[in-house]
Amino acid sequence: MEAFICVTCGVQHAPSPEPPARCAVCEDQRQYVPESGQAWTTMDELRAGHANEIRDDAGLTGIGTAPAFAIGQRALLVPWGETNLLWDCVTLLDEATTAEVDRRGGLGAIAISHPHYYSAMAEWARRFACPVLLHAGDAPWIMRPDPAIELWDGETRELEHGLTLVRCGGHFPGATVLHRAGGAGALLSGDVVQVIPDRTHVAFMWSYPNLVPLPEATVRAIGAALEPFAFATIHGAWWDRVVRRDAKAVVRRSVERYGRALRGELG
Repeated sequence: MEAFICVTCGVQHAPSPEPPARCAVCEDQRQYVPESGQAWTTMDELRAGHANEIRDDAGLTGIGTAPAFAIGQRALLVPWGETNLLWDCVTLLDEATTAEVDRRGGLGAIAISHPHYYSAMAEWARRFACPVLLHAGDAPWIMRPDPAIELWDGETRELEHGLTLVRCGGHFPGATVLHRAGGAGALLSGDVVQVIPDRTHVAFMWSYPNLVPLPEATVRAIGAALEPFAFATIHGAWWDRVVRRDAKAVVRRSVERYGRALRGELG
């Protein structure tokens, strides 16, 4: 049986004889089903028309698919002891990608910020014989269950070697960022904390494609969850989406601006 992949969100579903009737990730109001309707592809079809680009992205190694597929995020290889942690994930996995990741030290684990980037996480985990770390709050959106998936609960999870998963919530109940200690510190945020064109601020949303905001109290809770951690940079979800300096101050003033906007105090 084939493990079909949703073309809109890129999430791989459990093997089935026919394409699923629906994608629960896209039917959730944080995502969308295109006006043209639900469409499916397979890993082999994806490999035939796409390839992964692997290159430096602000000091980390990024993995992104070209031409862009589904939501278009890129994953990041984060040094982790003698191996790497893959932060977020892309759907395409091919021989060229596995060879390059192996050359760079392989994977000790995969950690993913939220369900829109679950992609083909089970396939990646099987290839690299490593666990996938997901917050238990987002378990309902696991479309392809697998023994490699390890759910964690609570507000933080220490991963050793200076890495810490931090549950921020907001975009999803279990929405998570990765803090990297050392130097001035860095935050890998997916789009839980969204890096925007104006790098003097970041953004927070319940639904990005449908432009649904979060309550002010929720955004303040995100800021509070990050307050104990030092970070000068933020790595967002796409190529070159990086806040390169003063990132903690950027988050603080963005939380304040969000509140002013909801209260009608801007402009």
